[in-house]
Amino acid sequence: MAAPSGAAAPAPLLLRLRSLAPGLAIAFVIAEIAILLRAQSGIAALNPVVVALVIGIAIRTAIGARPALTPGIAYAVRPVLRAAIVLLGLQVTLTQLIGLGPGALALAVAVVALTLPVTVWLGGVLGVDRQLSTLIGTGTAICGASAIVAANQVIRGRGEDVTYALAVITLCGTAAMLIFPGLAAPLGLDAVDYGLWAGAAVHEVVQAVGAAAAGGEAASQSGTVMKLARVFLLAPALLALGWWVARSAHTEQGAVKAPVPWFAFGFLALVALGSTGLVPREAVDASRVLVPLMLAASVAALGLSTDLRALSARGVRPLALGVLSSVFIATLAWAGVKMIG
Repeated sequence: MAAPSGAAAPAPLLLRLRSLAPGLAIAFVIAEIAILLRAQSGIAALNPVVVALVIGIAIRTAIGARPALTPGIAYAVRPVLRAAIVLLGLQVTLTQLIGLGPGALALAVAVVALTLPVTVWLGGVLGVDRQLSTLIGTGTAICGASAIVAANQVIRGRGEDVTYALAVITLCGTAAMLIFPGLAAPLGLDAVDYGLWAGAAVHEVVQAVGAAAAGGEAASQSGTVMKLARVFLLAPALLALGWWVARSAHTEQGAVKAPVPWFAFGFLALVALGSTGLVPREAVDASRVLVPLMLAASVAALGLSTDLRALSARGVRPLALGVLSSVFIATLAWAGVKMIG
């Protein structure tokens, strides 16, 4: 039926915003609750991304799938996440990376370049799906939850794969944060070397910084910068992952179009821009507030679309893979630190 005379039809943009609003609103509300829970609890290791995931899954389990939320959820899982990864580039500068020295930079590259393929190989040995193995390997090698959700933009895994990988990385990273401080002396590491080891081997940024801080001020500084070096490698790793996925698909299915993670170039562009000193401090500080909020909203949306029945079917083998991958990166990082020390 035609619209009544004199009544203007809603503009396409307005209709689009109306369709996105419910899903986006609930995702960001969950994200804000998750962030407040960490702030009020005073527990720095309580990752808002993981808390948001748990809340999202709980809501989905309680109310089921709601079609009205679907457009906003999908938008949070893709464009919102990609924008968060781009903004993350403001928090790393080339000056910080160069200050590590060539040996430490080489170590950062080595742990990322070796841990991911070794994890995928171990996954094949254990019978873990390649996409899930890739997500666990990416989270272990680079920077935990943000690396997992970013890598899934390239490999296009299932929602339950991302959820399981996040759970595995959270458990293994938390265990590392608690275990590492007690190993510094037995492994013959001084404060600076211990910080480098923690920064090179522990998964999440907050976990790595927490583990390094247990070694004192010198360890905290070296560990934080080493971890930032691994965060910087997120973009090159995503580009390499895109090439690898396309190459594998080409071998198995014939010619395919390579998935290009354009947001990785945006990340690198903001690293370069931030390194010039032209970005106001207020903008960098704003990114430190926005990035966790946007990442948590994206993962909350993922939780809202996750069916626990599919998640429970994954079994315990991916958890074993996460443990083995964590042991590998810890061993590799320790050997590298001893070589450059």
